[in-house]
Amino acid sequence: MSDVDPAQAKELLARERGLVEDEITALEREGPEEGDARKEPGDNDSEGLYQDEFDAGRLGDLKERLAAVERAEERLAAGTYGLSTLSGEPIPDARLEAFPTAELTVEESERNAP
Repeated sequence: MSDVDPAQAKELLARERGLVEDEITALEREGPEEGDARKEPGDNDSEGLYQDEFDAGRLGDLKERLAAVERAEERLAAGTYGLSTLSGEPIPDARLEAFPTAELTVEESERNAP
């Protein structure tokens, strides 16, 4: 069992979820530039296409962050939030404050980095 305060963890995760969902909503609201009815694909160099590709990548990253929030919420409900999913070792509170969805300790993250 983790020593993390469940109320604080819930608040951290709710804030993270809100940030991610707001960013997803903003990206989806903007829509693609290349498909804009005011211009043809390929007009004005390829800036619109570049932005669409960038936004698609950003949306993918945000959906991964949202999935991480959901996994963290599941760990919180199970009483394992704040413990490494790899070793079961406690994740320091400072790391959880900065990165509420952390699944590994810093050392484990560095060892398992690509």
